Amino acid sequence: MMTERTGRPPQGTGRAEAARYTWPLERGEGLRLLTSVSLGRLFFTRRALPAVCPVHHVLDGDDIVFRLGDGAALAAVAPSSDGTGTVVAYEADAIDPDDHLGWSVVVTGYVHRVEDPAELRRYEPLLRHWAPQPTAGTLRISPELVTGFRFTAGRSAH
Repeated sequence: MMTERTGRPPQGTGRAEAARYTWPLERGEGLRLLTSVSLGRLFFTRRALPAVCPVHHVLDGDDIVFRLGDGAALAAVAPSSDGTGTVVAYEADAIDPDDHLGWSVVVTGYVHRVEDPAELRRYEPLLRHWAPQPTAGTLRISPELVTGFRFTAGRSAH
């Protein structure tokens, strides 16, 4: 019997599932996992409300670099007047939609605009959009906090 909503067997039926575990990730492993995907979500404040924007990223050392095509979103994350940058969060994951196993990483830090022409040229071939669009700006998040979890079945994540 399948459920109408998911097309999968109802919980408690079908094959027996292995025990599930959630393992916290250390900073280095979280950053390493971010290099294995190119798409994530930028969380920021826009007009005093929480906002999220999907973006393609690359890692440059520990920094996350991405482009924004949305000028209003770019204005919302513009560096503060004291030059410290605006606090944002960035989340990326790789979780199987059927078995719910994988990982999720959240980086919190300060975002700054990339303005150095040499850096912009270096990022150009690395930050290609799936659907070409104008770029409003290239940004870099310097991580202050890196957290995450690995979701596993069986004995151990390590």
